[in-house]
Amino acid sequence: MRLTRAAVLAGAKAVALDGVRRLNCWGSHLTDISICRDLPNIEVITFSVNGISDLEPLHQCQNLSELYLRKNNIASLNELFYLKNLPRLRVLWLSENPCCGIDPHRYRMTVLRNLPSLQKLDNQAVTEEELSQALIDGEEITAPPARRNVGNGCPESTESSAAESTTESELLNFSLEETNKIREELGMKPVPKDKFSSFSPQETDCNHKNRNNVLNAVLLLTKELDVEGLEIIHQTVGRRLQAIRKKELLEE
Repeated sequence: MRLTRAAVLAGAKAVALDGVRRLNCWGSHLTDISICRDLPNIEVITFSVNGISDLEPLHQCQNLSELYLRKNNIASLNELFYLKNLPRLRVLWLSENPCCGIDPHRYRMTVLRNLPSLQKLDNQAVTEEELSQALIDGEEITAPPARRNVGNGCPESTESSAAESTTESELLNFSLEETNKIREELGMKPVPKDKFSSFSPQETDCNHKNRNNVLNAVLLLTKELDVEGLEIIHQTVGRRLQAIRKKELLEE
């Protein structure tokens, strides 16, 4: 799904793209963020839980200071090439992407070698010792990722249809840890374990438990959101309801 100008302006409550400072598109099934090329003054972007694989549109966001990309479809650390010249980038959350690989040390060292100005990576503070070690253990990225072209001249997508967006089953399987990651990205306090779930211990239906977890997470979030945050949820719910009703009409 492509992030549109209208969606950006509505979500940011702005009248023009150059007036957008913060953008929250968590869990919006996005794969195309080319609109970011037209956001020169953006400072904070939340794109976690989407299907994004290409970071090239971000290289012009010179005022970007915080970028949340957890749980997307970023396949190569070479995508960091597009972030290397962002002078104000201090916070990056990139975990749970394919590019993180199976060696967490190599991943972290490579990110820090190429983005030495980061103060926090994946919700963990960056130390001077790590930055020094990154010069030894990290891999220097000097070129953007290679993208093959197809017959029409457009880059060939390496995403599978199953990985393009978060599946419904994944969205229903929120845990306390997942909920608190979301709250962290939104600048909220973590939810205590004893307040997270209210379903009965005797409940045996797994789907019902998962649904209760989702409802609990949403209700806890809405209690702390401001007007702008509530409006974003309102718009998202409205779109979801329209999609469900349209599907039901087609099936009748």
